[in-house]
Amino acid sequence: MLVQPLRLDAELRLLEPFYAAEFLAHQDRARAHIKPWVGPTFVIDDLDGARGVLERYARDGRRIFGIWLDGVLVGGTMFVSFDTESGVCELGCWLEPSAEGRGLISPVIRRMIDWAFRERGLTRAEWRSLPDNARSIRVAERLGMTRETEELWALSSDDWNPPAPETADLDRVMDAMLAAFDNTGDRTPDLASLRDLFLPQAVIVNNTGPEPAVYDLDAFITPRQKILTDGTLTSFSEWEVAHRTEVTGSIAHRFSDYRKSGIRDGVPFEGSGRKSTQFVQTPTGWRITSLTWTDDPS
Repeated sequence: MLVQPLRLDAELRLLEPFYAAEFLAHQDRARAHIKPWVGPTFVIDDLDGARGVLERYARDGRRIFGIWLDGVLVGGTMFVSFDTESGVCELGCWLEPSAEGRGLISPVIRRMIDWAFRERGLTRAEWRSLPDNARSIRVAERLGMTRETEELWALSSDDWNPPAPETADLDRVMDAMLAAFDNTGDRTPDLASLRDLFLPQAVIVNNTGPEPAVYDLDAFITPRQKILTDGTLTSFSEWEVAHRTEVTGSIAHRFSDYRKSGIRDGVPFEGSGRKSTQFVQTPTGWRITSLTWTDDPS
């Protein structure tokens, strides 16, 4: 499996035993956070244990790929199982708290599924999630997986829409944009990151009401930062369920269907709607020039 940069600030590398010290430092930051979701032998607290975990996975062929963000190991991913005879694989992924909501998991898992289906000829990818792991469930939904049991999600190669090379960077921008609003669990929303995703002159329009509400970037960010951090809107996340992207040279347009959920003023809610997002390619990558959305009637 070829390992390539995920984006300018993130990359995926094979997590070899010589990374044991970095792996231990990562576990020190992530141990309490990931412990409910991983096997007990995976959680270690000393250098020998860290080296032992990486050597064990290297020996049995279940290689771990580390996720580095800004030069720091912040998580990892692996094929929990990979059976070429049955054509079935299972994927797993984790992040430490500081890296959650940064748009990393979906592109990593997309890349692994695409490699398993297209390069190795597998026909089914599985993803297991405990019923109360909302973030993991969101990943499965974004990838177009079907929930087969309370804990099992799956996708067949017949239903796989591989990411087109020319839209992969746009996928990452959209993932990061939606992740900026996420305040589920202990996550602190990072709306300041939107300034790196949008052009400073971007126009943002909410066309849900009787008249369009038009914002510049500051007018869009400020009130949303407030309600996402003052307790008004909690457990909030939003995700794409379908999209179509058109690229013409250095401009692009994306049409998205989305869903969202959260608790506003103590009352749980769910919603859905559509987005139209326009982009231009700049020397530092794709950036959003305009965003328009409309919510479905509740």
